[in-house]
Amino acid sequence: MGLDIATLLGISLYQAFDIDADGRVLAGGDESGSMQLIEIAPDGSRTPLTALPGPCSGRYLPGQRAVLVSHDTGGDERHQISLLRLPPAGGRPARLDDLEPVVRDPRYMHVLADVTGGAICYFTNRRNGVDFDPVIRGLADGSERVLEFGGRSYDEAALSPDGRWLAVTVSSPVTANSEHVALIDLTAPAGQEELLEVTPADAPAMNQALRFSPDGAALYYSSNNDHEFTAVARFDLASRNRTWLVADDAADVTGWPSPDGSLLLIERNVDGRSELALHDAATGSRLRDLPLPSQAGVAVAPEPVWAADSSVVAVSFTGPDLPSDALLVPASGAPARVLTNSAAGLRGEQAARPEPHRVPGPDGDPISCHVYRPTTWVPGLDGSAVLVVHGGPEAQARQNFSVYVQTLAAAGHTVLVPNVRGSTGYGKRWYSADDVRGRMNSVDDLAAIHAYLPRLGLDQARAALWGGSYGGYMVLAGLAFQPDLWAAGVDIVGIASLVTFLENTSAYRRAYREREYGTLAADRQFLHEVSPLTRIDDITAPLFIIHGANDPRVPLSEAEQIYAALTGRGRECELIVYGDEGHGLARRANRLDAFPRAAAFLARHLSAAPAAG
Repeated sequence: MGLDIATLLGISLYQAFDIDADGRVLAGGDESGSMQLIEIAPDGSRTPLTALPGPCSGRYLPGQRAVLVSHDTGGDERHQISLLRLPPAGGRPARLDDLEPVVRDPRYMHVLADVTGGAICYFTNRRNGVDFDPVIRGLADGSERVLEFGGRSYDEAALSPDGRWLAVTVSSPVTANSEHVALIDLTAPAGQEELLEVTPADAPAMNQALRFSPDGAALYYSSNNDHEFTAVARFDLASRNRTWLVADDAADVTGWPSPDGSLLLIERNVDGRSELALHDAATGSRLRDLPLPSQAGVAVAPEPVWAADSSVVAVSFTGPDLPSDALLVPASGAPARVLTNSAAGLRGEQAARPEPHRVPGPDGDPISCHVYRPTTWVPGLDGSAVLVVHGGPEAQARQNFSVYVQTLAAAGHTVLVPNVRGSTGYGKRWYSADDVRGRMNSVDDLAAIHAYLPRLGLDQARAALWGGSYGGYMVLAGLAFQPDLWAAGVDIVGIASLVTFLENTSAYRRAYREREYGTLAADRQFLHEVSPLTRIDDITAPLFIIHGANDPRVPLSEAEQIYAALTGRGRECELIVYGDEGHGLARRANRLDAFPRAAAFLARHLSAAPAAG
């Protein structure tokens, strides 16, 4: 029978957010149509916790039966923080009015960064709408300590167990996809705090996964400072010495220490697939592998969370046979326990599985590309190809379950999912290759993949592009700069002009994205030259556009202007706008509307025997 689009879009997806001292797992599930909080007891029983208007996430409040809930409005990403007492009042999932406000101001973002028993740390842009300052908030009295260092933004934070230190990753003001690690001594008088550099502030590097040892004497983090790939380091606060514990010359590794300080959970990213293992936290030596439910799968965000007794780790996991589930992975090496059952939505049918390929690139370097063969034979579509280009651009197409990919495979297409230049997971040189003036390098990679299609038995004349966010820019750039190669495109929340995007995006996003694309002040002409809208007369392929009205990252105006330009020239272009979405499609009802229409659009234009009219 095979999978159909309606079945795929009806699959419920799950994530693991936290685990409490009694072994209860705070998870998210989208059975209702958007990601809501549920609690899974050790015996497997579930309690729905929230029924909010839109997706949410959360963390347990240590020492209390309570959850801190992060939520926004209509996908606007202006996150607010509220408290939910457990169990929910009235024996029903909590609505917004049932939550106790902790930090709410709809004009600004409040990003929950870390939680301790008595305080939280969050980032907010309420000082000037652009820079994100760390704030330490006492939960008992609501007192706040704002840490301002002028013109800086932060990606991660961790509070030390003794409350003395706050570790942060500080974004580079000039370099894309780069930040450094710093410590803030919270015993300093308010207003006199200083940033103590753990890694060099001027070194291009990725740093993440900040965690303190249980005694607060050391900070663990993952970094590619002085490395091509990320490795796991320990920084001793007394001696100020750094020790590299786990490194790999061919793959990124990330580590999370156990609460008792004895173990390191290590994830090794192998061409977009996760391998988990335990290492000794003192020496870094490998102890044992941790089995996962699928060899072709990936541990996904949010990050893994250790149980307080260090016996088990709560992990979000996805693979071709597991669309997205919450797992408990025992530190003993015993098989993982799958807490949810997203695979039930497959109804026993086989999803498309990735074939690894290395496509010769324009400069001789191979491009990693995962190929998914069709799971359904559709008359006229045999031999058609759809390239799904990930967003970011500093991100990676991993070997996970993608509704986009599986929908296209079920619709009868062969789907290619590349990691073009600019993608993470393949070393610092690769992800930096498209920065600023290298923008067209990633677009050139699309042409190299197109040239590879005959080696897969695919028809070059029936190849389309599909992508969201930066992937949407890539769709439009492919159609504009390579008009002879692509038969159609599907653009989801994509960028039509890098100039107008930077002019109109949220102020906090502009400062962040100019480090990747170039600045309006110094690079305007170049940004104009590499914008698809500049080459609008060259776009002749049919285009299907999907956008959210509340998108704070890529404004709706990006979709509207290219739609107007194409239809004004008599070109085929369709635009669908969803009033309750932001940067993407978070609601199942909207995916159920948009994806079948996009699939029908591609079927019309990629069929070997298109229907008359």
